[in-house]
Amino acid sequence: KEAATSRLPHLQPLLHLHPHPQVADVQQYGCWAVASVCVGSDAAAMARRQRAVIAGATEAVAGAMQAHPGDAAVQRQGQVLRDLLA
Repeated sequence: KEAATSRLPHLQPLLHLHPHPQVADVQQYGCWAVASVCVGSDAAAMARRQRAVIAGATEAVAGAMQAHPGDAAVQRQGQVLRDLLA
């Protein structure tokens, strides 16, 4: 997964979600950042979403949301990313 994100610089925020699970702001920003590069309906956006999933975005967003169940911002940004990756 780290190899995938190193080849895809726009997925670098995923690397920051894992080492800082206790910091809600990092989790919120990471979800927002990955969602920002995955948004769109063209083939390139679909490819970015696929690469995000391969790089571990689905697991990372689930972990962020589970670690911060009472943080509305993490839940909101996490759900946006989950919806994009579904």
